[in-house]
Amino acid sequence: MKLFTKKLTAVLVASATLTLGACQSVDPYTGESRTNKATTYGLGAAVVCALIGSKKNSKHARNAGLGCGAIGAGIGAYMDSQESEIRKEMEGTGVQVQREGDKIRLIMPGNITFKTGKYDISPNFYNTLDGVARVLAKFEDTRLMVAGHADSTGNASRNQTLSANRAQAVAGYLQQRGINAARLMSRGFGSQSPIASNETAQGRQANRRVELDIVANPQ
Repeated sequence: MKLFTKKLTAVLVASATLTLGACQSVDPYTGESRTNKATTYGLGAAVVCALIGSKKNSKHARNAGLGCGAIGAGIGAYMDSQESEIRKEMEGTGVQVQREGDKIRLIMPGNITFKTGKYDISPNFYNTLDGVARVLAKFEDTRLMVAGHADSTGNASRNQTLSANRAQAVAGYLQQRGINAARLMSRGFGSQSPIASNETAQGRQANRRVELDIVANPQ
């Protein structure tokens, strides 16, 4: 009984620290203190996670040590940590990283992902996708939507098929790198969602892209 009490006390202290830490953090890029993007779920949930993680020789417990951060520290803090790591991995790759609430969006332009009219991943893009996979493997409490987009050049039906095939190619590669298929969805949007003008070559290149939305698992 005494041993359990000591263990529970230690868990409570650690959990309180975790909960308070979720409220404020230092931006790794500006050095400024900021409030995280979501409120915490509460100390009680953190205690449960810590007790699960304290079990020995349990694969489930080891996974919980990373995954239940979304419960104990709050979804915002969990996504903050993931955003920080994904930005480090994507630095210098040409991939844009955007944060929209509790969603992280990666914008992968066509000039670094696929050759014109093709949906075979360019060999020089494998290392970038490997970096994405490394971060996703650490943060298992997230789901991913891979979206393919095309410019307005050519037949609309062909562009729809091409964008869907490109999205599936990226999702398939991430699955090969160990990301559970249950976490992955893919969809082609053709040319219906441009982010730049299709009147210029530069704009069309920006529109030929793959986007990867990383969101917290609602469960």
